[in-house]
Amino acid sequence: MDIVVENLTKKYGAQKAVDNISFKVKTGEILGFLGPNGAGKTTTMKIITTYLTPNEGNALVGSFSIKDDPESIRKNIGYLPENNPLYEDMPVIDYLRFVAELQQIEKSRINDRILEMVNLCGLEGEKHKKISELSKGYKQRVGLAQALIHNPEVLILDEPTSGLDPNQIVEIRELIKKIGREKTVILSSHILAEVEATCDRILIINKGKIVADGTAKELRKQSEGKEILKVRIEDGDKNEIFSALQEVATVGTVDFIAGEDNAFEIQSKPELSSRREIFKLCVDKKWTLTEMSFVETKLEDVFRNLTMN
Repeated sequence: MDIVVENLTKKYGAQKAVDNISFKVKTGEILGFLGPNGAGKTTTMKIITTYLTPNEGNALVGSFSIKDDPESIRKNIGYLPENNPLYEDMPVIDYLRFVAELQQIEKSRINDRILEMVNLCGLEGEKHKKISELSKGYKQRVGLAQALIHNPEVLILDEPTSGLDPNQIVEIRELIKKIGREKTVILSSHILAEVEATCDRILIINKGKIVADGTAKELRKQSEGKEILKVRIEDGDKNEIFSALQEVATVGTVDFIAGEDNAFEIQSKPELSSRREIFKLCVDKKWTLTEMSFVETKLEDVFRNLTMN
C-alpha cells in the first residue's frame, strides 16, 4: 500500500507542529523520517495512524482516507510508538495472543501467527517470560511483534532503537530491513546514522516543514566540509571502545561499520578534528589503532545545515 500525505497541517494553539507538508511513500519502500526533537515527526505519524486529526489536509493509506475511513486504515497499519506501551505483567505469549484477539485475527490462525512473530522477531528464548523481565532490546522486539501480528501492509515505527545498546541497535536495524522487503515502512528518528543504515529514502523535517527529500546519495551531494573518520581499534571490547569514543570532546557521533570487526565511523563536531584525541585515547587505554582514514560521507552536514535555523 502506498501512503500519500497531502497538505497536512496540525496546530496546537498558535503553533504549527506540522505545516502544510506533502509526500508519498511507495509500496515496499522504507522511508526514513529524520528531524530534531520537536520537528513534527511524531505528530505526522500519529495523524497517519489516525490517532490525531489534522486541522487541514489529508492522508491516504492505499485507497483509504484518514478522514473518511479511519477504521480500514487501522486494520492495515502496524504501529510501534516511541514509548512502546506494553502490558509488562503479561508473559510474551499471552500478550501477543491478547493483541491478536484485539486485531480480530481468526481464532484458528492465532497460534500460527504467534509462532511466526516469535520466530521473525527472535523471541524464542523469551516467549514464556514476563515482559517486565525482558531487556530493552527484547521489549522492542515484542513491540515489533505486536505491530506485525495482524500482517499489516504498512508499518509505522517511531524511534524504534531509542535507548538500545549498540548490539541491539544493529539487530533491530537488520530486523526492520528484513520486514521492509514486503511492507511499506515509515521509520522516524533524530539519529542520522540510524536512518541512513536502514532506509531507502530520507525525508528531513524541521519546525513542521519538509526541508529535504531524497536518497542518502542524493542528499550527500548537498553536503560540505565536516570531518568523518573511519577508525579501527584492536585489543579492546567493541562496546567499551564505542562508549569511550562517544566521550571524546571533539566527537559528534559514533557508529559501528557493518560487517567489519572493531571498525567505527566517527563524525567530528563542526569545525573540529578528532584525530589527535582518538590517538591519545588509544594510547591511554593501551588499545592498538590499526586504521584511521577520512570518509567522504558527509550527510550529517546536510542535516545540521537544514535544521539549525
